Amino acid sequence: MSELIISVSGLRGVIGETLTPEVAARYAIAFSRTMPDGPFVITRDSRPSGGMLADAIHAALNATGRNTVDAEIASTPTAGILIRTFGAAGGIQISASHNPIEFNGMKLFDSGGRVIPKGHGSTVLENYKNRREIAWVGATEIGERTPFRNTTEEHLKAILRTVDADAIAARRFRVLLDANHGAGAILGARLLEALNCDVTILGEEPDGHFAHTPEPTPENLTTVCASAKQLGVDVTFCQDPDADRLAVIDDQGRYIGEEYTVALCLEHLLKTADNPKRPFARRKGSVVINCATSRMCEDIAAKYGVKIFRSAVGEANVVDLMLEKNAMFGGEGNGGPIDPKIGPVRDSFVGIAMLLEAMALREQSIAELAAGLPEYSIVKRKMSLPCDRIPKALEALNERLEGERVAVDFQDGLRIDFADSWVLLRASNTEPIVRTIAEAPTPDRANALCDAVETICTEICMKTG
Repeated sequence: MSELIISVSGLRGVIGETLTPEVAARYAIAFSRTMPDGPFVITRDSRPSGGMLADAIHAALNATGRNTVDAEIASTPTAGILIRTFGAAGGIQISASHNPIEFNGMKLFDSGGRVIPKGHGSTVLENYKNRREIAWVGATEIGERTPFRNTTEEHLKAILRTVDADAIAARRFRVLLDANHGAGAILGARLLEALNCDVTILGEEPDGHFAHTPEPTPENLTTVCASAKQLGVDVTFCQDPDADRLAVIDDQGRYIGEEYTVALCLEHLLKTADNPKRPFARRKGSVVINCATSRMCEDIAAKYGVKIFRSAVGEANVVDLMLEKNAMFGGEGNGGPIDPKIGPVRDSFVGIAMLLEAMALREQSIAELAAGLPEYSIVKRKMSLPCDRIPKALEALNERLEGERVAVDFQDGLRIDFADSWVLLRASNTEPIVRTIAEAPTPDRANALCDAVETICTEICMKTG
């Protein structure tokens, strides 16, 4: 990675190479210049480099006269809750999400506890690149760094208010939580205990020494699947290091997957909505997902007669559209449900609580709930494609990819929908790659769509140099 990856709402880089204390300090100050008066909440996931970056960020903000709240290790959704709890001007979560341990990053939050939108992020980036002279304050004006340790209380209360905790508690579910030495177990253990679950935790100590590659994908969770089967638990929940993503494993040790997380939550919410006998229900409303999320969600929305909208990939883009449409629920297919009743942030704990409630109220296993959803095969691939050749590749795909089209969408790369399938080519926001994603009724059809895209992209690369 030769340079920082700067996305809509933050940055990511390799510690000691592209991401240094100086970069973190300058970026934090560039962000603070765009924010109103007030303190900043600083949190981090469990990576060993996080403490060093936090010290640099606190020092930089304090030295420019800003007060900071040091909440140490906390999940990304918890960071959003804390910002609202403190009435802070904003916050910074230090995390590289699912990336390996050599990476770290900074995710920027506004005073509403959401990651900042694209326009705001562009202003921060402009400030950062301009390298304006920093206005350091004198000795009597230095901001204060205030420690805060009870980070989970408000988040826990918010989640418990949205589910039937008594119904879950009565089932005494056996749960395996794979926190993988990330930030998830801090709240995860409290939440599962509050719901009277019999809990086993893998990687409970938040020290950042991941027991397996941190992205919760099938190939990275083979040992967790084996543990789930061996322990005979009812369900296994797997989090990424900052706990905004959730993958699920059933009672047979079978990987249900990230794509099912949002779909399962949505099915449960809509099935139980508009029920006056149920105190925890909510009214049906529109739903927002991104353009790379499984069409299971579209089918579910159609089944219950609610509108569904697609945004560009990225949490900030989903939240923007959720706010515009006053959505009741949203999320991304990487395992990130967003419940506006909790906060405008992807939240693995929302998924945990909703899925346990679905199992309790409907008296079904997680496998049975998943089997009740529309069945598709989704294929996700990565490939290298120089940035200057992406426009040509998109143009060629639009001209040459065959099939009877239902829709064509250029809002984030190129997505082409067919009657029973779709394919997407887009540049990653967080890695120097392009992603090809296809979904169809069968694996062969989905793989064939990805093969066609990769063939055309390869031809474009050869023709242009």
